[in-house]
Amino acid sequence: MNEEVLSLIDVYGENLTEKEYITDPAIARDEEIKECILTLLTPEKSALLVGKAGIGKTAIVEGLAYRIQKNNVPDALKGWSVIKMNVASLIGVATNEKDTQSKLDAIMREIAAREKTILFIDETHLLVNRSGGIDFANLLKPSLDRGLIKMIGATTNEEYEAYILRDRAFLRRFQKIDVLETDKDTTVKILMGTIPKLEKQIGVKINYQPYQTEKFLRFIVDMTDEYKRIYEVSSRYPDICLTILANAFTYALYDNEKVVTTKHFYKAICNAKSVYDDVRVKEIEKFKVYFADFIQNENVNLNDMG
Repeated sequence: MNEEVLSLIDVYGENLTEKEYITDPAIARDEEIKECILTLLTPEKSALLVGKAGIGKTAIVEGLAYRIQKNNVPDALKGWSVIKMNVASLIGVATNEKDTQSKLDAIMREIAAREKTILFIDETHLLVNRSGGIDFANLLKPSLDRGLIKMIGATTNEEYEAYILRDRAFLRRFQKIDVLETDKDTTVKILMGTIPKLEKQIGVKINYQPYQTEKFLRFIVDMTDEYKRIYEVSSRYPDICLTILANAFTYALYDNEKVVTTKHFYKAICNAKSVYDDVRVKEIEKFKVYFADFIQNENVNLNDMG
């Protein structure tokens, strides 16, 4: 009787090209996706996304997977799979360095056998910042050289400079793609495009006219601009705004209501932990003035809210 072989890809990976996407996960990131595609089409080169935390590097890779799923890519990439590998989890459960390398070896053999595979590894610096010096580039090299595997890595600017630049053997197989923080107008566009996803995931809708919804979103974007933020993980556009928007939806859900209204945006803003306290106080007062017509028309009592 043959024993079923455990797939490490199934354990530590996720096939992003088989994922259900409600909307394009990489709105306004066409240029970065194009750079990824051009790099992946270049022999012996893979892509390395480098940018600050919270600016949507993973969303770019999901956007590529979404386009492959829709056959909206060059013919040379049609039919490929994008596998997101949770290396942090893999390393975390390993008992020692030898165990980690053994698992990585097994994953590489499994992916190479599948062919037409793009391996996505977030926090790529973990592969070179290990005691004992695991050289993941050497594990990847045979499959990369044959063109059977392509890779997209992602890391922050600080980790790129601190760890990846030190390993030239690893670095020369990748094309660096700088991912910049979106501007205010683009961030608003991303938020508008994300609403259908939140509506389906949370089960609550926004019934305002688009121009009215945009007014709320632009307020969120303005209140979280660069000098008002507490800098932590995901404290940049668009993630810092997406968190506040999602919180408005969850406040509606908490209130057993099916529609997001002014009071839910107000509660999300009152409880925003991503901006300084003095900023939040000023923005709350500004909200009351800026949305006075909404508050009056909806007969909202803002007392004891927040």
